[in-house]
Amino acid sequence: MTLLTVLLLALFVRLGHWQWDKGEAKQDVWAEYERNAPAEALGNRTFDSIARFARIALTGEFDPMNQFLLDNRSHNGQPGWEVLTPFVLDDGRCILVNRGWIPFSGYRDRQPYPMLPAGERSSITGRIDELPSGGLAMGHAPPAPSKAWLKLTSFPTHEELAASLGRKIDRRIILLDADAPDGFVREWTPPGMPPSRHFSYAIQWWGFAVVLLVLYFGLNFRKVS
Repeated sequence: MTLLTVLLLALFVRLGHWQWDKGEAKQDVWAEYERNAPAEALGNRTFDSIARFARIALTGEFDPMNQFLLDNRSHNGQPGWEVLTPFVLDDGRCILVNRGWIPFSGYRDRQPYPMLPAGERSSITGRIDELPSGGLAMGHAPPAPSKAWLKLTSFPTHEELAASLGRKIDRRIILLDADAPDGFVREWTPPGMPPSRHFSYAIQWWGFAVVLLVLYFGLNFRKVS
């Protein structure tokens, strides 16, 4: 019993420290995210050279005729889609812009078409991010091979999106700023659990360690008496 108690105690304390460290690391990410630093011009830099979640300013044109709907995206518990629209920069590079969340219409075969004026030069600001990845393989659905637009997809890969568009696109995406025009619901936060959840889990693990010690000494004192 003593050996088992020591092993479990060490495990609980270690798991508590692990969650606390994750919470502190996530807190730094969230603090930087919420700092909302001014957007910097892309210039000649590549998107890969820019830190994730950094704010950036771009100039070019949206391609409203070739849009994707990201399926299985919820907001406040309500199902819906996120709209991915190609944005062609003045130098010819193309990157997908997440213009935000729109609610589910109630019919799988009646998807909204989030229009944009074609051929209009725009200046946008947003954050560099990665394509969302699904936790389960069954949630993956590439864009339909049909020629119809817009295309419904769920956790697609970069290669699948590029093949569907028939053109080269960057591996990163842009999360359109909440106050930028031509967008929908945009309440962006860093992915994963908030820092407070990690701290809560750490306290729980340390609480288990305390309970274990109380049980151990309680049982042993009862035997002695």
